[in-house]
Amino acid sequence: MSKVFVFTTYGGPEGQQLTEREAPAPRAGEIAIEVRAAGVNPADWKRREGVFGTRGRLPVAMGLEAAGIVTAVGEGTRDFAVGDEVLGAPARGLGAFAEHTVLDASATVAKPEEISFTDAAGIPIAGTAAYDLTHQVEIEAGQTLLVLGAGGGVGRMALQIAKVHELKAIGVASESKRELIEATGATFVPSGEGVAARVRALAPDGVDVLADLVGGDALRELAPLVKLPSGIVSAADGATAVELGGAGRERSEGVLGKITDVVRYGLVSPHVVETFPLSQAAEALAAVEAGHSRGKIVIIP
Repeated sequence: MSKVFVFTTYGGPEGQQLTEREAPAPRAGEIAIEVRAAGVNPADWKRREGVFGTRGRLPVAMGLEAAGIVTAVGEGTRDFAVGDEVLGAPARGLGAFAEHTVLDASATVAKPEEISFTDAAGIPIAGTAAYDLTHQVEIEAGQTLLVLGAGGGVGRMALQIAKVHELKAIGVASESKRELIEATGATFVPSGEGVAARVRALAPDGVDVLADLVGGDALRELAPLVKLPSGIVSAADGATAVELGGAGRERSEGVLGKITDVVRYGLVSPHVVETFPLSQAAEALAAVEAGHSRGKIVIIP
């Protein structure tokens, strides 16, 4: 038997529990792994609360990204072999907060030896989102990128990518995230009332791209600062971005491999600040849900 962390009811954390299952076997297009690390994301508790609308059969295994060692390969699946070190996304809702799981081979890449399992587990969700947001709209060195909600894992990596491309980066977040944002070389702007005026003072001619991770009224307030509405890209509120003349996040082909290479060469880091054993998965989720973490949280089965 293999341990896995699940939720048994939609809603709060009271429905979460550590249970056991048979180690899942891969089907065609899948690979089974022994999980060495699993990243924790806001989407994990939002799925539990039913925020995304779709609800699967209960219980639901939790965790959306993992790194580990291949233990079996599904029929006809190429490019991977038993013993390979990999990172990717779990297949068919099997979850990453587990001792063993199955990954979708099309959403998996080899883990470079330069990247630890712990860091690798922080790439598939935040890394790919950050890469897409900073590449969806063409932007050149010297131009300005504004990241709304820059204090989380996606925002921090987006600011690091901006530095690689020699962009002028501005990060909007709560005051508690100032040090985290400034460490990337970006200019910090505190969120809250008057944020548009504070950004305008730094970029009087406007910004070239607004990468949004918050949505709603905060996005509406900052949208007029973008030189062209097409420069608005949102991973949090695509409907509002489209309404304002921009777009939701578009997932580019091969993005996991691309951002993994960027991390491999030390240009971007998932910035893991705390790890928890699988037995404390509830505590790891609570830390992310509270929103006060200064970096990525990872579960180590």
